[in-house]
Amino acid sequence: MNMSKNSKIHLLVFMYSMGDGGAERVTANLTNHWALRGWDITLLTIAPIKGDLFDLHPTIERISLDLAAESSNKLLGLWQNIGRIKALRKVLKQLRPDIALSMMTTSNILLALASFGLASIKTIGAERTTPLRPSVSFIWSVLRKYTYGLLGAVVSMSEDGRNWFQKNTYAKKVLAMPNPVTWPLPLLEPQLYPPRFQPRILLGVGRLIEEKGFELLFEVFIELKDKYPEWGLAIVGDGPLRSFLEQRIKQSGLQNRVFLPGRAGNIGKWYESADIFALSSLYEGFPNVLVEAMAYGLPVVSFDCNSGPRDIIRHEIDGLLVPQGSKSDLTKALDRLMSDDVLRKKYSERALEVRERFSMENISEMWDRLFDELLNKN
Repeated sequence: MNMSKNSKIHLLVFMYSMGDGGAERVTANLTNHWALRGWDITLLTIAPIKGDLFDLHPTIERISLDLAAESSNKLLGLWQNIGRIKALRKVLKQLRPDIALSMMTTSNILLALASFGLASIKTIGAERTTPLRPSVSFIWSVLRKYTYGLLGAVVSMSEDGRNWFQKNTYAKKVLAMPNPVTWPLPLLEPQLYPPRFQPRILLGVGRLIEEKGFELLFEVFIELKDKYPEWGLAIVGDGPLRSFLEQRIKQSGLQNRVFLPGRAGNIGKWYESADIFALSSLYEGFPNVLVEAMAYGLPVVSFDCNSGPRDIIRHEIDGLLVPQGSKSDLTKALDRLMSDDVLRKKYSERALEVRERFSMENISEMWDRLFDELLNKN
């Protein structure tokens, strides 16, 4: 099959769920884009459809294996995953898509095993986090190493990730392919509107978990608060560290300077209201929030994680990268931006270029080339 922009293919996309998350949002954006091109798209999840949070194009066929039950022990977990592999293989044999694309490590492994021997179906496993983050158990790590060789290709979101998968798995073909940026962002629920509790806002966005480094960002703000009394800090998101952060805010007497609104479905409104965006993560794959903030014209400061931000920020052009985990360097960078209106304006104007750099059209062309190569491979 010689694929062009007008070619019609049947693409099956497989992942755990379409609930809240960056990978889910990117999946919805990509599948909607391909559906608009007239492709036959099937979106298959392990979790039930009732948990979906994203709108899909009406032509997308939505199927659930409905096999998302939690396992209480490793033996039960193994049995459940065997059941998922069998169910996925049954769907693959029934639908016979041209390409089956899975999202995230576990789904990639299940697809690799379920599609074994189905040579007519080209398979791609897309990683949505950095492999440099120790988030995969030993068993899944071993499975990833060997089963990725069964896939037609593996897609990572960054060059660092691509290099890791080439060296540490048997994947035959590995590509770096960033996420497309969506601008403006759709309005979802819940809609929380940012109060102008301070004339200037430093913004952080993400799950309130340890790896996002929001406690460190809060400590940096404490060091700068007296020098910049007109600035406040807003951290949009929810998670297990919420009560801890609320306690730290109360202890510091900063209830009127630091705001934790929760998870907002209208995050675009928060980007529009902010003056600087800060990414304080310990690990990232490809931080969608960073690209989104820049698409809204925010000057940005980020830790130079092992993967992600350095593929997005052009240091001293549209933002600042600082050494990973360095509180003093993050403080200096934010101090520099908060004190300099001209520099913020300069970075803001150049940040807007991510709309073109990571446009759906440009990223879609990268996917097209991969699809074309796999479909025309002998």
